[in-house]
This record gives sequence, C-alpha cells and structure tokens, in this order.
Amino acid sequence: MNVVSFRPTAEDLAYTFGGRPAVARIAPGTVLELFTEDCFGGRVRGPEDLPSKVCEFPFLNPVTGPFHVEGAEPGDTLALHFVSIEPARDWAVSTTFPHFGALTGTHTTAMLQPPLDEVVWMYDVDVEKRTVRYQARNSDFSVEMPLDPMHGTVGVAPAASEARMTITPDAHGGNMDTPELRAGVTVYLGVNVEGALFSIGDGHCRQGHGEVCGTAVEAAMNTVVAVELVKGVGTPWPRLEDDDHLMSTGSARPLEDAYRISQHDLVTWSAALTGLDELDAYQLVSQGGEAPVGNVCDTNYTMVAKLPKAYLGRPEVYESAHARLRALGAEYLSSR
Repeated sequence: MNVVSFRPTAEDLAYTFGGRPAVARIAPGTVLELFTEDCFGGRVRGPEDLPSKVCEFPFLNPVTGPFHVEGAEPGDTLALHFVSIEPARDWAVSTTFPHFGALTGTHTTAMLQPPLDEVVWMYDVDVEKRTVRYQARNSDFSVEMPLDPMHGTVGVAPAASEARMTITPDAHGGNMDTPELRAGVTVYLGVNVEGALFSIGDGHCRQGHGEVCGTAVEAAMNTVVAVELVKGVGTPWPRLEDDDHLMSTGSARPLEDAYRISQHDLVTWSAALTGLDELDAYQLVSQGGEAPVGNVCDTNYTMVAKLPKAYLGRPEVYESAHARLRALGAEYLSSR
C-alpha cells in the first residue's frame, strides 16, 4: 500500500482551484493522509475573534493541495474515496456575517434593513462521545448534537487555465457544502487539466442542509483519502457514491437551476446505466429520488439528487471504483 502524508504549512494553503502548481505528485492507488485547516485558517479561536478583524479577504476557505495525479488527462475521471474524516481539535466555530447567508440582504439582494451582526459561536468537540455542543450566546441554553464530519470543499482545477476561488462551487467541484460528503463516500470529478490538480478543505463537524447562516461547525480535520483514476470516462458534474446510493450535484444560481442540473444529471446517468428510455428514467427518479440541499449561501448554490442503487439494479459505476477504494480504505484502517 502506497501511503503519503501531507501537512501543509500556511504558505502551502491554496485559495483557488487552478492557478497554482502542485504541492505533490501521487500515483493512482495512493492513500493520502491530510491535514486541512478550517475555513478561517485557524484564526477564529474565541467569541472576540471576529473574522472581519482576524481574517483577510480573499484568504478564506483554504484548501490542502493541489495534488497532481500521474496519468490524469482531460476526459478522465478522478475518484476520491473518503476513508476517514476526524476533527483535529477539540473545538470548532460558527459565525454569522453581515451580508452573507440565506436569511439576510446581500450585495446582490439589496435590502434597506440593517445587516446582521457579526457573531461567533464556539463549539466543544468530543470525538470519543461523537458529539458537538452548541451553546447559545444570549442565554444558558445548550444542547449536544451528533458529530457528523464532512468536507464542504473538494474539487479539481477548472478547464481553460481558469482559476476559481475556493468558495465557488461549479462543475469542477469546489465549495459544494453537501453533508453527503462524509467518510465512506466516493466523489467522482471530471478531469480538466493534466494531473487533475485536486484539493480538499473546509471541514465541518456537522452542518444542516443548506448551511443556512453561511457557516457550518467549522473545524480543522485529519482526513484520509484513497485516490483512483478512471481512464477515458468523463463526468460532467461532481457525482457521489456510497454503499447504497448514487448522487449527482448541480451548482448555479438561481437555486432552481442548481436543482435542475442535479436532477438532469441523475436522470441521464440512470438512463445510461440501465438502458432505460430517458423518460422512463425521468419517471423513476421522480418517484424514487431525494433532493438534499448543499448550500444556499455561496456565490453559487448547490443541490444534490440522490437515488438508491437498489432501484437501478445495483449497477457497477466507474468500473466499480467505489468498491475497490472502500476495500483499500478498510485495509488501511486495519493496518493502523
């Protein structure tokens, strides 16, 4: 087993997909051990550390990478299996921002009422108990919630030498913020440039669907990813697979278009996998599918279309990459 560990320095962190040289070259079949910083770069450590004071735009939402995958070429698909995602600290943070989030005026949705206050909430993270503790700022109310680690941001370099800020989700991946991207899931990303140049970041201890206030329970993570390359198979939008479901994503504004992209991809993918007529696949997805929300606050919104594999006869996708990578991840965990 080829295991590579990478812990970035502050200078190594990237804030775009594309536009940066690789921090390392890896071969398909590699198991990658990563540290990822939280979306504030670890600078928000208490209620008085307002992001507007301790962070500098555009240096938000850092990602670890990019990694050059040997042999990856445009037209291929990169498969990344998340073996484990574990909080690196015993605390995490969430915030509200002026002009950011789903329930406030923004620079594109101009309103006359005052902007929301900038407020920081600190969360206690208990990995052994698998909980995070919410504490209200203006009362004694508190509650424990299940720890459900995920990565909000994963992607490859866009095509045509483009560089995109890490906060923007699109066809290359990016800041999709879907809670479906947890350990045990494989994400498929279409390769746009030689080497793919993938990066990962924006760990969340948990997040409600939509990331409504604009931030999740933001945390640094120790993450293990198994990497594979599927040659000659394209992927138009990021797709996800777990043991029981296939998922398609779409990112756009307005939210209806993000929804349509994800549903269109799942319908056409289902038709291709089963040989169904496209309208028959449309009917099947309409009655058997789910539509988890990714984010409704970023520069683009993200929707997910999700369908049980059982409804499709459990087809093999991407040459059974998920099953192989899952087995590789299990071998890695048993050796530790």
